[in-house]
Amino acid sequence: MSTMKTPSAKSTPKLQAPENACDTHMHFYDKKYPLAPTAASAPPEDGSVATYQALRRRIGIARTVVVQPTAYGKDNSCTLDGMAALGRNARGVAVVDDHVSEAELRRLDAAGMRAARLHMLPGGAISWDIADAVVARVQSVGWHAQLQMDGRLLPDRERQIRDWPGRIVIDHIGRIADPVAAGNPAFRCLLRLVDSGRVWVKLSGPYLVSKAGPPRYDDVSELAKALVKAAPERMLWATNWPHPSEKNPPDEADLLDLLLDWAPDDGNRRKILVDNAAELYGF
Repeated sequence: MSTMKTPSAKSTPKLQAPENACDTHMHFYDKKYPLAPTAASAPPEDGSVATYQALRRRIGIARTVVVQPTAYGKDNSCTLDGMAALGRNARGVAVVDDHVSEAELRRLDAAGMRAARLHMLPGGAISWDIADAVVARVQSVGWHAQLQMDGRLLPDRERQIRDWPGRIVIDHIGRIADPVAAGNPAFRCLLRLVDSGRVWVKLSGPYLVSKAGPPRYDDVSELAKALVKAAPERMLWATNWPHPSEKNPPDEADLLDLLLDWAPDDGNRRKILVDNAAELYGF
């Protein structure tokens, strides 16, 4: 039986987030924006700014990185409008292709965008064959690459990822399905990438691949703890709200409290929640 709460439970986390804590991965949705032809599924019913602001207050988050969802492809309008509504404590991750103009990159950068999203799962608007060109193109404005993929395939893409310039962020603890143990080749590959000094990892979305399930996600937690041990200075935390793939979304307070287990040292938690995001996104 699942111990997962419904969002209506509105629980408060045990962990009191430090000042300027950042949620580095969430999405906004609004029916007034047209779906992209590449969209793989309908967006969640409620992905509004007002609902997210209430969540932020409940769990004590001050800063947010809004990530362009796959639903809208390369039209970043919904994300930009959400960032503007949140104000100066918001940054963003855009989807652009290899033909994006320098003027458009500068416009997006001025609005607070700090990265190009590469979503290599069904519904993504950017393919592997143009990924190298996209990453190279956004270096002119100092953006990093944000990558989400089937983590089991990381060893197949390791050389390509290493060849990318600039910083790289890998989503959702690598999203290594099953999930695998810390000794698995795919996870060892993720650790090698982290050891390069240019790769950051979002400690988010354990429910996406966990077989153990809530509230502890013991299988994925093993990987998260190994990553924190390897490089706490390049780990990030996120809600992944509004959990677009989940019929029974988790309580974000529980997701924040996982850091009590993943990063028991208070100094490391501050890095993960505040300092690392401030450095990477320019808060």
